[in-house]
Amino acid sequence: MARQVTKTIKEKQDTLFVGSLEKGLRIMAAFNSHRTELGLTELADIVGLDKSAAQRFTNTLHKTGYLMKDPESRRFRPSLKFLELAAAYMWSDPFVQLAMPKLIDLSHDLGERINAARPAGTDIIYVIRIPTQLTSFSAMLIGNKVQALSSSSGRIMLAHMSEEERRIALETWPIDQITPRTITDRTLLAREVEEAAQQGYGITVSQNIINEIGIAAPVFDRTRKVAGTVQCSVSSLKWSLDRVHAEIAPRLMEVANSINLPR
Repeated sequence: MARQVTKTIKEKQDTLFVGSLEKGLRIMAAFNSHRTELGLTELADIVGLDKSAAQRFTNTLHKTGYLMKDPESRRFRPSLKFLELAAAYMWSDPFVQLAMPKLIDLSHDLGERINAARPAGTDIIYVIRIPTQLTSFSAMLIGNKVQALSSSSGRIMLAHMSEEERRIALETWPIDQITPRTITDRTLLAREVEEAAQQGYGITVSQNIINEIGIAAPVFDRTRKVAGTVQCSVSSLKWSLDRVHAEIAPRLMEVANSINLPR
């Protein structure tokens, strides 16, 4: 009887799922930093649709202004409406609104690149970027995702998970060899996360960019769950680890603790 009730509930829930909308969203999500322009055949292959279905969705997105279409190559790329969606998120996220002025001040004080990140599944995603004059273009963009296990933000997020959640994450979350120094040994990663738990902040060296030190402090919501991080990236050619621990870590933690988020 219980199984039948569960099945009935799932069926009712499925009636609210709009499959055609989901396919359209998959088309939109196909674009990223490596795929800025796509042809119809490429889009169909990426999202797993037949060409005629992909053509209907891309045409609809083009007609409604979400995709631009080159009249000669007939390739698609995101329109400014994607940016409007990003702006809508920024306005709706209290973390961004509360953290932004504090991070601007911190960047001015330290003279270094300051970011804020949110957890996004097995990744972290940057929602604030305060660059310096030497910051690369890619490091200025909000919305960039990084694997949690290779980032200082991700490691401090894992450090505050339950023991079981942390174990599963360390065993199953993806970790790619981004640089020659990226740690992919999961036993070593577990030690790094444990060290972050003891310090109260996460730190990485040359994990995603050679000679870059990343340091991140957690921002908690009212349930004491890590809702995001305040993060700083500096050059190891300019900053020693001892200086980072002594001068940057306390400032990051102070700012992170001053951000009072709702649940």
